[in-house]
Amino acid sequence: MIKGIIDTHIHVWNLEKAEYSWLKNDTSILNKTYSIEQLSPLISKANVTQGILVQAANNFDDTDIMLTTASKTDWIKGVVGWLPLIDPEATVKALNEKYLDNLYFKGCRHLIHNEASPQWLLQDSVMASLNILASYKIPYDVVGINTAHLETAIQVAERLPALRIVLDHLNQPPIASKERFGRWGELMKEISLHDNVYAKISGLGSSASDGDRWAKDDLKPYLMYAIEVFGTSRCFCGGDWPIALLAGPYEKAWLAYQEIVAEELAMEEQEKVLYKNADSFYNLSNLS
Repeated sequence: MIKGIIDTHIHVWNLEKAEYSWLKNDTSILNKTYSIEQLSPLISKANVTQGILVQAANNFDDTDIMLTTASKTDWIKGVVGWLPLIDPEATVKALNEKYLDNLYFKGCRHLIHNEASPQWLLQDSVMASLNILASYKIPYDVVGINTAHLETAIQVAERLPALRIVLDHLNQPPIASKERFGRWGELMKEISLHDNVYAKISGLGSSASDGDRWAKDDLKPYLMYAIEVFGTSRCFCGGDWPIALLAGPYEKAWLAYQEIVAEELAMEEQEKVLYKNADSFYNLSNLS
C-alpha cells in the first residue's frame, strides 16, 4: 500500500499582504485571496496526505506568508520560496538572515515565465546565485512555458550539475494540440539525460484545455512520456491549486494521475512517483 501522496505544488496568496503583479488585470476566479483553510477539506478527495507550498510572487512577503502557513498547518511539510537571484549577495543575506534556519524552507523558484527574456536564468549574477543554492543543497523549480525555457534549463543543468532542478508542470506539454511530442518531446528527452533534473507532473489539466473539457486519456501520453524519459525515480506530482481550478475541481487531475500510474506502473514505482521522490527531492524527512 502506498504510504501517502505528496502534493508538491500548492499556492496560497493574500492580496492584502503581498503584491502579485500577474494578478492585477486578471478577471478570473484567481484574482482573490486563497488560504490553506480553503484547500484542507478537499485533500482527502484526492488522497493527498502531505503538501508543499510554492511561490506565486517574486517577493519576500509571499514567501513569508507561505512559511507562516506551513508552521500552522500540520499536513504542509515545506515551502518553495523566492530569493533575489539577480543579486548573489542579497541571496546569501536572505538565506543567512531569514531562511536557512527555517526547516520549512525547502526550495527556490522565480517566475521566469514573466521575464522578458527566456534566458533570464543564464545571467552571470543569477547563475552565481543558483550555484549558491547548489552549495546549500537547495533545489530549484523551473517554471517554463515554452521550448525556449527548456533550452535555457538544459544549459543551467549542464553548467551546474550539483544543482537539483525540477521542471514544473512538465514545462507545459502540447496536450491541447495533441502533438506527439514535437520539439517539447525532443528537449525533454535531452534534458532528462542530466541526472540532476526531475519532472513535476502538475498543471496538466490547464495545459489540456481552457476549462474542464479534458479527460484522463488526454493527459496520459504526456505523463507517461515524462516517466519514460526521466524514469520513475525522477518524477513526482503536484496539484497546482488554486490555478488548477480553472481546469476543474482540485481532485480531478489528481485522480487522473493516480489512475494512469496505477494502470502502467508496479506498486513500488507508483510509490516513488506519488510519494518517495518528492520526499527525497525536497528533503521533507528532516522535519521534527
